[in-house]
Amino acid sequence: MKRNCALSPGQLGCWFGSLAAVSLLLATFFAAKGAWLVVPFTLIEIAALGAAFVWWSRHATDYERIVVGADMLCIETSSGERLRRVERRPAWVRVEYGGARRDPIRIVSSGEAIEIGGLVPEDRRAALARELRGALASHRAAGGVQG
Repeated sequence: MKRNCALSPGQLGCWFGSLAAVSLLLATFFAAKGAWLVVPFTLIEIAALGAAFVWWSRHATDYERIVVGADMLCIETSSGERLRRVERRPAWVRVEYGGARRDPIRIVSSGEAIEIGGLVPEDRRAALARELRGALASHRAAGGVQG
């Protein structure tokens, strides 16, 4: 599961650069006409947009990867520059999902809960929880483990 990004970071950088250039051009025009106070506000605007651009770029490649194998459930999440990888035995895992709006899906094992599904649209989380429960149940049945 990955974020749905309409613009690549390069495309957004071009958009940001052109927006900053137009803003600076307008600020220069008004400063030449005597309204020099426009320049500091334009610089504040560009700085705020730049900060938003940096934040968006750091999270544009966020993802969650869930792999259910015969003897291992692997959950890998990437958020910003943090990468987390957790492996659990499918027989020791249960999937919890309340079904309410904004409820995360929780993978619970050995008293530890791992929240997943943050990148999945809310209307598709129930289907993901069902699919994950089914995959874990089929691996338990294939291995002869009761859960």
